[in-house]
Amino acid sequence: MNPATALPHDDAQEQERLILDSVERFLETQVKPHVHHLEHDDIYPLEIVEQMKEMGLFGCLIDPAYGGLGLSTSTYAKIIERMSKVWMSVSGIINSHLIMAMTVQRCGTEAQKQAYLPRFATGELRGGIGLTEPDCGTDLQAIRTVARRDGDDYVVNGSKMWITNSGSGNTLVLLVKTDPQAQPRHQGMSLLIAEKGPGFTVSKKLEKLGYKGIDSCALSFEDYRVPADRLIGGVEGKGLQQILGGLELGRINVAARGLGIAQAALDEAVAYSQTRKTFGKPICEHQAIALKLGEMATRTQAARLLTYAAAQAYDLGQRCDMEAGMAKYFATEAGLENAIEAMRIFGGYGYSKEYNVERLYRDAPLLTIGEGTNELQRLIIARELIARNPV
Repeated sequence: MNPATALPHDDAQEQERLILDSVERFLETQVKPHVHHLEHDDIYPLEIVEQMKEMGLFGCLIDPAYGGLGLSTSTYAKIIERMSKVWMSVSGIINSHLIMAMTVQRCGTEAQKQAYLPRFATGELRGGIGLTEPDCGTDLQAIRTVARRDGDDYVVNGSKMWITNSGSGNTLVLLVKTDPQAQPRHQGMSLLIAEKGPGFTVSKKLEKLGYKGIDSCALSFEDYRVPADRLIGGVEGKGLQQILGGLELGRINVAARGLGIAQAALDEAVAYSQTRKTFGKPICEHQAIALKLGEMATRTQAARLLTYAAAQAYDLGQRCDMEAGMAKYFATEAGLENAIEAMRIFGGYGYSKEYNVERLYRDAPLLTIGEGTNELQRLIIARELIARNPV
């Protein structure tokens, strides 16, 4: 259990309130004024990242014993919700990083924790997870990147695609095949802590419809050497199981991002509908617009409840692949639907880069694809539902 969850209830609530107030001030003063410029020109927000380091956000889930803040997943989800409401890309800078960090904290050897978690917590080392490949996304067992043991090193050859934080970051948790012939395939998969070095090449930064300012890159590995003591957990063949727990956290994060987008779209629509007038009255008084607002508000609150429930289950140490899948599926669809409805409420102005609505419209679709497609989430939900309710 996270240290933050062990606090008395009133103390934990007060700690959460202080943290969220601090995050909201940071977003309002240091992020919001710069979003249009940075997003439009697809600029990595270096100054914002430095401030996030000072606030300890890169270590917000890491155990205080290793220099982190030890926040609960529930508090973390609320932080991500607020970040995404202002600029989703900022939340992605810490999300992939924290999946990497928590994989080491959960599965690494004590030596690996001592060596890496304090530097992850400060942001000295930051990055993400290297899973997806050009011919492999959802089916992770089909990866082709191979790591062969050579003395005290692993020699890695292969490529990765759509890796968040790999351009401006310096470290990845890298999923590889240490035994390509293993059957079943997952028994030949391992995770390595991979710092940039000779043979680790960022091939190109990928241009995207939205989610700008944060880098998503193609990577290549050519005789790239990783010391053998960076094999997470010290035992080969455990990589897929190790990363799946991290993906539960990732799905809660993406759900919180969808919630943030949904809330931002609702807020924009509510404000605009009260100032824009047609036929002599504010458009919120027209039934067609009122119906949209009512659906958007209900959708947002339902997404919030699912997201918080999944985060709470994760904090309690419960298996929560179904809860995380439900939250990810519903909240990201809510974000997408609210973004579309907000654009319709704004009309032509929603299509203008002068307003936030068009950015929400471009950012939202990614959430239905990333961290496991929403089609996959529905299959996970159904599979776990049957497993929990045998006849």
